[in-house]
Amino acid sequence: MEAATAGTRAAAEAQPRKRGKISNRTKSERRLGWMLCAPAVIVMIAVTAYPILYSVYLSLLRADLRFPGDRAFIGVDNYVTVLGSSLWWADFFHTALIMVVSVSIELVFGMLLALVMHRAIFGRGLVRTASLIPYGIVTVVAAYAWLLAFSTPSGGFVPHVLGIQHDLVDQGHPVTSFLVVIAAEVWKTTPFMALLLLAGLALVPDELHEAAKVDGASAWQRFWRITVPLMKPAILVALLFRTLDAFRIFDSAFIIGQNGTNPKIETVSILGYNQLLNRLNLGLGSAVSVLIFLCVLVLAFFFIKVLGTERPGDAA
Repeated sequence: MEAATAGTRAAAEAQPRKRGKISNRTKSERRLGWMLCAPAVIVMIAVTAYPILYSVYLSLLRADLRFPGDRAFIGVDNYVTVLGSSLWWADFFHTALIMVVSVSIELVFGMLLALVMHRAIFGRGLVRTASLIPYGIVTVVAAYAWLLAFSTPSGGFVPHVLGIQHDLVDQGHPVTSFLVVIAAEVWKTTPFMALLLLAGLALVPDELHEAAKVDGASAWQRFWRITVPLMKPAILVALLFRTLDAFRIFDSAFIIGQNGTNPKIETVSILGYNQLLNRLNLGLGSAVSVLIFLCVLVLAFFFIKVLGTERPGDAA
């Protein structure tokens, strides 16, 4: 009898509790919250949803501003043309190469910089401020600075130090242009990566490190066994933001890679720019833009669903 009573009690406790009835005050507060958020939501929809939908619409048309009377609905022919072009895949490879190499280097340097800022005893505020200076510089200015540093006509110091007479960016091998673009990206955005990782380091309890140190764990073991696992959400969020941003790279690649009479680097964003603004082909340009948008969605899905990026508060 007691066993039956205990089983019944356990089953009753195991059942989910029913939510209480929502009071009128709670309903009014929720309604007020939606009303306060509505203007911002409407503005976001107007500036994001409408351009995206209109780009999708244009990508299904044969729309060329050079031939305004030749507009017609052609379905997915623009996507077939873009995906069947070797230029798209070459630009996709350029973009993926810059994205993977730059983000990988930024993760390593950003982690080192975050550790220095986190463990600095004296002048912590000065160290953090100085390390964030490159991120505060406009990307175009940073790209021109790196371009001029490698250019012989402008008196760049890199060819002078290496004893090279020709222009490394304009006359040199295409690999040099890729290296300059990657270096500019790493120098510009490593502080952003470090800032995100620094927020993750602040969530690692010092007591765990002290306990592991007492148990005889080395600094390397404490970093890989304690710091990195607890920082996984912050690391994945930092990688997500930088990967999505690096895939859409335009400024640095356009200024450095398209410099001179022998352009060497064209990314997917530059391809879309050339189709839309230079060749005035709205259909193909919109198709390229939609494909870039889909690639960004795939990358975001990969980080969030496959690698398990957590939103703030999910760990709790």
